[in-house]
Amino acid sequence: MRDLASSSSSISRLQGLLLLMRPKQWVKNGFVLAPLVFSGAFLDPAAIRSSMLAVFLFCVASSAVYVVNDIYDIEQDRRHPVKSRRRPLASGIVTIPVAVVLLMMLYATLAVGWLFTPQVVLVILSYIVINVAYTLALKHLPVIDIFTIALGFVLRVYAGAVALSLPVSSWMFITTLCLALYLAAVKRRQELMHSGDEGRKVLEKYSVALVDRYAEMSATGALVFYGLFVMSSKPQMIASVPLVLFGLFRYWYVVEQLDGGESPTDALLADWQLMLTVVLWIAACAWAVWPVGK
Repeated sequence: MRDLASSSSSISRLQGLLLLMRPKQWVKNGFVLAPLVFSGAFLDPAAIRSSMLAVFLFCVASSAVYVVNDIYDIEQDRRHPVKSRRRPLASGIVTIPVAVVLLMMLYATLAVGWLFTPQVVLVILSYIVINVAYTLALKHLPVIDIFTIALGFVLRVYAGAVALSLPVSSWMFITTLCLALYLAAVKRRQELMHSGDEGRKVLEKYSVALVDRYAEMSATGALVFYGLFVMSSKPQMIASVPLVLFGLFRYWYVVEQLDGGESPTDALLADWQLMLTVVLWIAACAWAVWPVGK
């Protein structure tokens, strides 16, 4: 019985470490692959390897950011009715010393990554620095907090371009920024709807009406800039524009009617129509830029 209890405890700790790394959130790192798709290099094995390495390193970095955030917020999370049960550190499943060891292992992995792709790791270091600043101070500053979250998505796209040694697309950056601002504004809206201003201090500075306007303006910007990008640079991708429009409509439906959106990842994974839209959009883009003769 003692051996069984010890084995169960070890499994619980391993599950806690996995939860601490938040693998479900790795879906966000799919933004790293955007330059691979739009460049038409997705049939080049070397380009695929470089892009997947960048995705892997961003997954490591984002997990490290979550670990730092959970260590810093442990006392606040322990007082939260939900996070006190779901966060491994706050619930006591994982101790701070173990979390620090995990954090050092994640940083060591990034150090090894520097040997293979230093330019990508440099972008990732910028991402880590910005997110540490977010954890320590920026998340308490209204508007700046939303832009900081959005900047993380822009850096993902930039890392994907750097991995392939491609020129940076200003159209892709501004579209990504607007889309990320939309998702961040919706996240703040849902936090306000669910917990008022008790969940985060910065929520005291927002109102639902205000973040609704932020979200609407950002969604409009994302659609307009994406449409201009397609018409001016990639006219063969015009079929993807209705899919983007439907995705924005569907996501807002999930937020407004199904009460999703506090976690964009959960909203995406839980709605088959959103998932199908993303798959069809990727397929449409890949088909449009498919290398001639391949």
